[in-house]
Amino acid sequence: MEQVKTVAFHTLGCKLNFSETSTLSRLLEQDGFVKTDFDNTADVYVINTCSVTDNADKECRMLVRRIQRRAPESMVVITGCYAQLKPEEIASIEGVDLVLGAAEKFNIAEHLKALTKGDSTKICSCDIEDVNTFHASYSLNDRTRTFLKVQDGCDYTCAFCTIPMARGKSRSDSVANVVEHAHTLAATGVKEIVLTGVNLGDFGKGFEGGKKREETFFELAQELDKVEGISRYRISSIEPNLLSNEIIEFVASSRKFMPHFHIPLQSGSNDILGLMRRRYRRELYADKVALIKQFMPHCSIGVDVIVGFPSESEAHFRETYDFLHELDVSYLHVFTYSERANTGALDIQPVVPVNIRHERNKILRNLSHKKMQFFAEQHLNQTRKVLFESLNKEGMMEGYTDNYIKVTTPFRQEWHNQIIDWELR
Repeated sequence: MEQVKTVAFHTLGCKLNFSETSTLSRLLEQDGFVKTDFDNTADVYVINTCSVTDNADKECRMLVRRIQRRAPESMVVITGCYAQLKPEEIASIEGVDLVLGAAEKFNIAEHLKALTKGDSTKICSCDIEDVNTFHASYSLNDRTRTFLKVQDGCDYTCAFCTIPMARGKSRSDSVANVVEHAHTLAATGVKEIVLTGVNLGDFGKGFEGGKKREETFFELAQELDKVEGISRYRISSIEPNLLSNEIIEFVASSRKFMPHFHIPLQSGSNDILGLMRRRYRRELYADKVALIKQFMPHCSIGVDVIVGFPSESEAHFRETYDFLHELDVSYLHVFTYSERANTGALDIQPVVPVNIRHERNKILRNLSHKKMQFFAEQHLNQTRKVLFESLNKEGMMEGYTDNYIKVTTPFRQEWHNQIIDWELR
């Protein structure tokens, strides 16, 4: 493999995938590879996949075809959730050389050494029940905000979700290790860390020295708050039933944890939440939002919501719309339900027609736009702290306030990775 010098990466999906791609990149660079842009010709292409929707699967196949046209002699490696769930399907795609499941992706350098272009596609995967180790990951030099993976896997069995099948049981790093990573990142000049995981509120599960570890996300937050050099933390996403009142109160009093929560809802109808096998009802969700706003009226709250879940009637959708319309939240991430193999939702009838799913998605995206506008307008003429990112976009640069309002201004190099007092206009 001495001839392999350059490697290019493409990430599909969530912040967790971004953190893992960055770690894979560092592993290969330590092994002598030179990273290049995905649009360039490279000796090896690595696609880190998602499989939350069928669009993610389709995008993976499209990317492989593009590589085949541009660089047919290059190695193509597929890893991530799609690779764990459907390795044989991926192996059948022309041009794919290596498929790495959840247990093998961090051994990518060793697998590449044993690979020759033209060999039959190699699949390195195992049953997800055998995946029980935690691999720490963080993004670095890719974005101003660093994504730090502290938890992986999920013990929930939501009817729409394949993630437990793709990532295994819930497990996490130790508080001590996460704090050590935060110190390492602080030494590189990182100002903001986004804590990521599959089920972040479930942090603490794991084994150390053969013994079961009992730690909590609240304990992790308390220790991270003490790390010198890191100015900001964000919690990427946390289930409403795991967002304890003590975490909310802690964020309200913290200097470093930003007034910003992203809390999955999925549906505003208790009937649909039950069918989804979610572990809460809308009343608990509303209580959490009310408590957050009691302690932090300026706090930004993002919401995940799924439209078109099987049996979602017009009345159910109207429940969701009205619930979100009245709720004091800031923006929505709207997902159109997509059938996923081996999930419980496939047994639920009636199926919502695809065109109606898309109509409902559009309606909620419009609501999200209004929510974002209203939230931003509430803060006009206020001065808030903005962390500016380095990217020069046609003479402009972007940053986010502590409470996640996006700011765009003419590019100034000296503001890169700096926190600036900014009057919102």
